[in-house]
Amino acid sequence: MTFEIALTGINAASVELESISNNIANNATTGFKRSSVEFADVYATSAFGAANPSTGQGVRIANIRQEFEQGDLEFTTRNLDLAVEGQGMFKLDDGGNAVYTRAGNFGLDREGNLVNSNGLNLTGYGVNDQDEIVPIQTGIKIDYSDLAPKTTETVELSMNLDINAEVLPPFDMNDSATYNFSTSVALYDSLGVSQTANIFFRKDAPNSWTAFTAIDGVEINQAGGDEITFNTDGVPLDVNGNTDATFTSNVFNPTSGATAMSVVFDLTNVSQFDNAFGVNRIDQNGYAAGRLDNFDVDSEGVLFGRFSNGQSKIMGQVTLTSFANQGGLKQSGATTWSETFQSGDPATGAPGSASLGSLQAGALEGSNVDLTKQLVAMIGAQRNFQANAQVISTSDTITQTVINIRR
Repeated sequence: MTFEIALTGINAASVELESISNNIANNATTGFKRSSVEFADVYATSAFGAANPSTGQGVRIANIRQEFEQGDLEFTTRNLDLAVEGQGMFKLDDGGNAVYTRAGNFGLDREGNLVNSNGLNLTGYGVNDQDEIVPIQTGIKIDYSDLAPKTTETVELSMNLDINAEVLPPFDMNDSATYNFSTSVALYDSLGVSQTANIFFRKDAPNSWTAFTAIDGVEINQAGGDEITFNTDGVPLDVNGNTDATFTSNVFNPTSGATAMSVVFDLTNVSQFDNAFGVNRIDQNGYAAGRLDNFDVDSEGVLFGRFSNGQSKIMGQVTLTSFANQGGLKQSGATTWSETFQSGDPATGAPGSASLGSLQAGALEGSNVDLTKQLVAMIGAQRNFQANAQVISTSDTITQTVINIRR
């Protein structure tokens, strides 16, 4: 019996050494989670229990536990390297089967899908035709198509008209003596072609101004210009009699042959103070066509495409998945895990929601293996192996002694 008991000890020590060896071998593996071996003693009992103390029959492997503690973040220069800070795992599509990982070193395949090193597609939420996130699981994909231009519909002006300006004679855009101030703004038509609109301001009387807007030398304002009246606080009282401080240009045909257009000018932030004329900001909501320049992922997993026209477009959202018992997941190789009955059902959501962690782009989570601890554990496992081997040697000596007595 001594031989058999010692053999269980040797086998248990061998399994522990294998686990330690695997931990050390994967010390540099992205997203790897170390394992630890748990032992249990073995006692033989009858159906009615043991009447007397038993010496036991050795040791067995009770469990090889996965330890999912956070690994250190290693920052990189790739925007598709993603690390999870907190709970949650990336969900991958393996031919219709879901597997999960903490390794966020993703790349692109020939179709623009985000994939890991084994070609498994990263999944998340898609977008609809309005570029709004739709909470339905799908593969995350980069859309390389050009961003369509947007026609300018509104222009917001933020500036000051000097109250000390002189009252001038009737307006003539070719005579700078007939207007006090001017500025310009680029308007975009339906083809994405820029149309330069020049805006001239002429003072008519105290607290009264007229704005003239022209494109390619042709006025697009109402006949006689758009009238602006300020109150005694220096803010617009009305524009063309409208208290919303806006005026709409006449419909005009862009020289590019694009669709006819008109633009609403918002003067809410135009003031008339005792200060020099100055343009603080001009915002218009149109843009030219754009080509994809780059893309990045924010802390909530939202994938943004960055275009050459300065615009951005949402292309999807990376999701995370958590389990009630993460230790119950089944190892699938290549630092991936599969769902089991013991793990519980997956709970998938956006990063930062519920108990899920956040994402860090341009970083990878390293393994959670502590080499020093593993080397110390290896020494302990080696001693256990040697001690059990010594038990076999001692038992063999005793057996040989008994044989010699019989002789």
